[in-house]
Amino acid sequence: MRGKIISVNVSEGKGEKKHNVGTCRLLKDKGLTGDAHAGFMHRQVSLLARESIDKIRAKGLDVNAGDFAENLTTEGIVLHELPVGTSLKTTGGVLLRVTQIGKECHTRCNIFQTVGDCVMPREGIFAEVLTEGDVSVGDELEVVA
Repeated sequence: MRGKIISVNVSEGKGEKKHNVGTCRLLKDKGLTGDAHAGFMHRQVSLLARESIDKIRAKGLDVNAGDFAENLTTEGIVLHELPVGTSLKTTGGVLLRVTQIGKECHTRCNIFQTVGDCVMPREGIFAEVLTEGDVSVGDELEVVA
């Protein structure tokens, strides 16, 4: 199964929307260089599919890649259906392992407040970095295990 990375997102602070930096280095056991969430135990990298974002867009909210605070926005793979332990490999050789599907939303974000729903708690996934390297917009993302 293959998809691609359509946005590589970081933020300086936690609880902020992330912005696309185009290319970023993923560090083993850390996450994205320069991202506020780097090094957060088993949730080093967050991923959300464009297809999930489109569900909120269909409710009338103009949301885009990074608005859900995800690090990597993808397309072509139904991320939330991957089992924990699945490996994902990028074109550049970065190897990730899925560690968590969804997350508890302790405080309802602005997206939830506006449309009564947010996909990140259900459809966002988290991964740890097993092999470091650069990741860029346009890289392929392949399910390898």
